[in-house]
Amino acid sequence: MKNMNQPSLTEIDLAIAGYLDHLIIDRGLARLTVESYASDMRGFSRFASGRKVRTVKQLGREDILVFLALLARQGLSPRTRARKISCIKSFFRFLIERSEVRENPSDQIDSPRFPKRIPEYLQPEEVERLLASTDPASLEGRRDNAMLELCYATGVRVTELVGLDLYRVDLEIGCVTVMGKGSKERVVPIGIPCSRALMSYLEKVRPRLLGSRRCEALFVTRLGKPMTRQAFWKIVKKTARRAAISKEISPHTLRHSFATHLVQNSADLRSVQIMLGHADIATTEIYTHVAQHRLKKLHASCHPRG
Repeated sequence: MKNMNQPSLTEIDLAIAGYLDHLIIDRGLARLTVESYASDMRGFSRFASGRKVRTVKQLGREDILVFLALLARQGLSPRTRARKISCIKSFFRFLIERSEVRENPSDQIDSPRFPKRIPEYLQPEEVERLLASTDPASLEGRRDNAMLELCYATGVRVTELVGLDLYRVDLEIGCVTVMGKGSKERVVPIGIPCSRALMSYLEKVRPRLLGSRRCEALFVTRLGKPMTRQAFWKIVKKTARRAAISKEISPHTLRHSFATHLVQNSADLRSVQIMLGHADIATTEIYTHVAQHRLKKLHASCHPRG
């Protein structure tokens, strides 16, 4: 029996449902990314419904501009508004590909401009302190050290780190194969210190954590289960406290540190983009701003006319 209190779905709602299926099935986007898109599109659908717009063909440029103006009046940041308009643009591209609309009303709408935010990162000496602050006397401490080493050596996202399976590590060559966003694989070198930490973990720690249990995940808990994002977040926080690092850091801080230190040491941006798994090099360019910011501070403090 139909629930009389449940609002009926509009044609826009059905189109959005098809779009979200496309993101999952055709583009292979991560669940959290699709959930973010779904939230943005539901908000846009409610707005359209409030304007008595119920079909995608009725949606026009004015509707989108009014929607963006409403978001601005609500106090949403330029970055959040830019994300929402990007989502709407992607939605209309999907509709055009499916011949559901002929024109994209969002084509000539610019995203709000916002200052590029320099990400928080650790200095090399802070990274060394962090890596030296795991407990070498416990199995978990040695596992944590291997995880932190790998996170900093490769710049992997936390989801990619905990999602690594054993067979994706090649210590002979010295690399890991990472499954990134959109189910895209990339191979990232790991370096000698990380290789040593992983070798020690694989030979002396992981078998003891697993016992008689079986698990395909590279990093496991004492219960023999795969490490989770939340558990690794706590490991980073705990180890940072032991290292007396006062900055507010997260697993992503190690990713930023990895990229920043590469750029500061003259790595070419294209290589950094490949290792980070960025689809667009514009995303990687933030790290050139980090390097420029550092040079400006150096000039200001050291040059006679700084």
